[in-house]
Formats: sequence, structure tokens, C-alpha cells
Amino acid sequence: MNRVALITGASRGIGRGVALDLARIGFDLVVNYAGNKDAADKTVAGCLEAARASGHPIRAESCQADVGQAPDRRRLLEFTKERFGRLDLLVNNAGITSIGRADILEATEENFDRLMAINLKGPYFLTQQAARWMIEQVQAERSTVQPADPAVPPPDYRPQIITISSISAYTVSTNRGDYCLAKAALGMLTKLYAVRLAEHGINVFEISPGIIASDMTAGVREKYDKLIADGLTPIRRWGVPEDVGRAVAAIAQDSFPFSTGEVINVDGGFHLRRL
Repeated sequence: MNRVALITGASRGIGRGVALDLARIGFDLVVNYAGNKDAADKTVAGCLEAARASGHPIRAESCQADVGQAPDRRRLLEFTKERFGRLDLLVNNAGITSIGRADILEATEENFDRLMAINLKGPYFLTQQAARWMIEQVQAERSTVQPADPAVPPPDYRPQIITISSISAYTVSTNRGDYCLAKAALGMLTKLYAVRLAEHGINVFEISPGIIASDMTAGVREKYDKLIADGLTPIRRWGVPEDVGRAVAAIAQDSFPFSTGEVINVDGGFHLRRL
């Protein structure tokens, strides 16, 4: 039986790159999208093709849900349970950029609340609901296996949760204050759930992407082309969604069984301080 991953905001950009890499290593997939069904269906088709090329028969289905809305979050998990019966990996990826990119002296509460609902409240409570289900799965697995130490879950079953944050968690953009705040808070979300879920054998990670080529960054392509060429990052190129996908796949393959709460930077070295 394949493991099952739910990726929020997986119809495009980073989410699509994550879905493709998980397909290549044999995960069944729930491709969540908020509004663009055609893009989500293309992601599903791409995942099925990538899995076939890698010799992994998988299932992949799309599911519409706005993670900023509580009924949609419930429906998304119910869909996963009905169609796949289990959840082994949650990837919190869905997010929007600052609406209007207004200076913090001009930003509105309405836009602030909308962004926070999707970028922070959504992953916080989706993780809560997914974690409860994962705990049930771990307990069911423990009941069928009798390890030497009953407090230790079977080594071959370890659900995981990954949240995609951003270098904006610690890099100031005064025209995207709400976005920066939300991304900074996701770092604490990772730490909180890492501590709370460790006793259940569920490991939690944060991936912090840098400048990634996607439709979200298309409008600032010229600006970042110059900054990267001038040495903004030690690795002088744009990141691509597949860079993030490979990091997720490494975690998903349980390459870090004795780690939790860790931040993996996928940013070309942007986070390094240099003189």
C-alpha cells in the first residue's frame, strides 16, 4: 500500500513541484487547489506521468478547498479519508502574497485578515486536524506490532508534517508586512507541533524557500535577475519548484528519523551572513 500525501496549494508553483517529486517516489496524492481546477488537473496528470516514468503505480486526485475556511479544511480531510483511507504526510504549502502589496502605513485590516486566514490560520488548524488523525493511525499501528519497548512506535511507520515558510520570515519587506508576519509565525507553528507530536512518533519540519521562479514571482523577475547576478545569493540562480520538491521528498523518505522541528533552507544560501 502506498503512503498518502496531502499537499495544499498544489495546482501550481512550489506545490506542484512538491507533488511531482512525491509522485516520483511512489506517494498517492491529494492535490488541493483553491480555484483553478484546470491547473490542478494538469498537476494530477503530470504526477501520474512522473510516477509511471519512475515505475511507481500511484493514485492522485484533486480536491477543491480554501484552507482559510474551516468547513473547507474539514471537507479536505474527509475527502482524503474517503478516497485514500489514510494520511502519512501533510504538506502545508497553500498561501497568497500580500494583497495589493501596500506599504504598512497604508495596509488594510480586511486584506490582513484574508491573508492571515490562508497563510497562518489555515495551516495551524489543518495541522491540528491532520495530527489527530495521524495519532489514531500511529495507535492503530502500535496495536498490531509489539516492539521491545511499547513506548516506541514501529520504526517503519512515522507520519510527517512539513510546512513551507519563506525567507520572508526574517527578511523585511515593508510592502508585504502581513506576509512577513505570517511566514515568521509558521516557524513557531513548526516548533509547537514538533514538540507536541514527538511522543506520537510524528516528525515535523519547516522548509524555507528563497527566490523561487513561479507565477507568484513573475512580476518581479527583472528585479531579482539583477540582484541574483550581483550576488544576492551565493548560488547565483533562481530556485525552481523542483528544488523544494526534492527537499520534501528527502524528508518523506524518512531520511531524518532523529530530527524534528528542523528548518531546511532551500534558498541558494541567502540565509548566510557574509562580510
